[in-house]
Amino acid sequence: MESIVISPKTRNEAKLITDLLAKMNIPSKVITEEEKEDIGLLIMMNEVDRDEIVSRDEVMKKLNS
Repeated sequence: MESIVISPKTRNEAKLITDLLAKMNIPSKVITEEEKEDIGLLIMMNEVDRDEIVSRDEVMKKLNS
């Protein structure tokens, strides 16, 4: 089953939505900003080209700039 991501603007909106979902017996989970960042990082890691080889010097240049 697909999922829906909702970003309410206020805590009141978030409470209203979670209450509505609970009343409708629809499972939901509130995630933190850190968890959202982790999901984004995971998506980026899955999309990276693993065939390209980069030298240590190129990595160090990027880290130092």
